This record gives sequence, structure tokens and C-alpha cells, in this order.
Amino acid sequence: MDINNIRAVFDEEHITVYQAYRPGIAVPAIKAQKFVPPFKLTRMTWIKPSLLWMMYRSGWGQKEGQEHILAIKIKREGWEWALANSCLSHFDSSVHESHEIWKNSVAESPVRIQWDPEKDIFINKLDYRSIQVGLSGISVEKYVNEWIVSIEDISENCRDIYQLVQEKKIEEAKALLPQEKIHPLPCDIAKICGASEIHIS
Repeated sequence: MDINNIRAVFDEEHITVYQAYRPGIAVPAIKAQKFVPPFKLTRMTWIKPSLLWMMYRSGWGQKEGQEHILAIKIKREGWEWALANSCLSHFDSSVHESHEIWKNSVAESPVRIQWDPEKDIFINKLDYRSIQVGLSGISVEKYVNEWIVSIEDISENCRDIYQLVQEKKIEEAKALLPQEKIHPLPCDIAKICGASEIHIS
């Protein structure tokens, strides 16, 4: 059985998610403290609460178009709204009663959930999965206009961590990582998004 854990930096009111963008989108967003054009509300946007999975996806901020790593603090009520209104990106018989019900959910849901193997500091696969949340339609509008509390450019910190890994200074590199912990969810929301392990009733 796959272990699907949400590991994140969070408190009672907020959770931090990560995105990577080219300068043309990232710099105006940092200045405005919200996403502004050329960011498009009409496109699906993926948010990730695991920094190391973001490092895997962006190549430590070295992939073209993903040079700026943004740490985005959002309201937990918005995050949980997204999960409660989500649908898994693939059919899972433990979550969905039928393939037809899943297909209908995919068509109707404004939020897509994907679980992928979490990464360690060497970007190797770990034995549990990390969540990626795809926002579209009304959920993107809520994300941009209601949920975002702050946007911080952490690109330099990420490059520093990567450099330490390259120099085999692993403990120093780990000391710069955010202290992510398992994020508990109400049982009904955990069921919808396919999360496992720790839930709150």
C-alpha cells in the first residue's frame, strides 16, 4: 500500500507551498505579493508543499523557465478548501466507487491531486509519496485573490543548499532545509485526496 503523506511547513492558520517560474512571472509576483499578468488565471497552476520535490521538478532552479523558486504562504482554510474540492488525477478503487464516478469528478472538479515519490536531498526516491495540487478555474482565482498571504523568493537559498550538496557538505545542506512535518487532515478531506497515515476526526 502506498503511503501518501502531506509534509509541509505550516501552523494553525497558514501553510507554505512552492512554485518555480521564469523571471517574467516571478519578479512581478514578488513585487506585488500576488500573481499578476503575465500570470494567467485561465491556466492550471501546480503548487507543492515539499521543497525537495520542488527541487527535483525544477532542477534546483536551474531548468529554463523555473529559475525563481517561490515560497508562497497561503491560508490553511484555502488549502483545505482545495483538497476538499479535489479529484485524484488517476482512478483509485480505494477512493472512487467506480471508474465512471471518477471520470465525472475529473470533469467537474477545479482541483487535481497527484501523488509522486518524495525525494531526499540527493533527489533520490523515498518510500512514501508527496502531494502535488493542480488548481484550475475558480480555485486559481481563489488562490491568487483570496488565499495568498506572502510570496518570498528563496532561489538563492536553494542554490546554496545545492552547492553544499555538490561539495558533499550534507549536514550543512540539511540544516538549511525548511522543517517540514506531516500535515494532518480531517478524515473526510483525507479520503477525498487520497492522503494516508495521520488524520484528525
